[in-house]
Amino acid sequence: MSELNATAAALLGLLQDGPATGGQLVAAAEERFGAFFSVTRSQVYRELPALAQEGLVRLGKQGPRSSQQYVITAAGKKAFKAWLASEAGPDHFRSPLILRLVHAGSLTAKQRGALIDTARAAYQAELDDARAAVKAADDPLSKATAEYRQQCVRGALKLVDAVNAL
Repeated sequence: MSELNATAAALLGLLQDGPATGGQLVAAAEERFGAFFSVTRSQVYRELPALAQEGLVRLGKQGPRSSQQYVITAAGKKAFKAWLASEAGPDHFRSPLILRLVHAGSLTAKQRGALIDTARAAYQAELDDARAAVKAADDPLSKATAEYRQQCVRGALKLVDAVNAL
């Protein structure tokens, strides 16, 4: 068995809750990890066959419109636990919007203004969502995750303000 990447581990972790289709995994990842770990549809549909080939998941019931459930295997549970216990290494945060903001000095004043307006609107909407998630959280872990997201977005808004002050 090869070493799990973070996306594979995220999917195995979600499958601990029970069988799920690719679409259900995408939705569950957004709900559970949205603040700190994005999982795209293409990543999920690329990773699931690889996990099946490794014997870490197996095909479950076929659903409507040819949707395919995946079920974690005993080997998948073992691999996931090994991944959890392994050294995490450094965190990686990738944001195309923040990348644009830190390079905004290369833009004209008008372009920079448009970028700042777009970024502020996007982060304000995300902050509103994060605040709602904090209020809706029904357990301490969900609340802490939502609060983390809220703090990250506040940090991004602070960056927008710094770029605006240039």
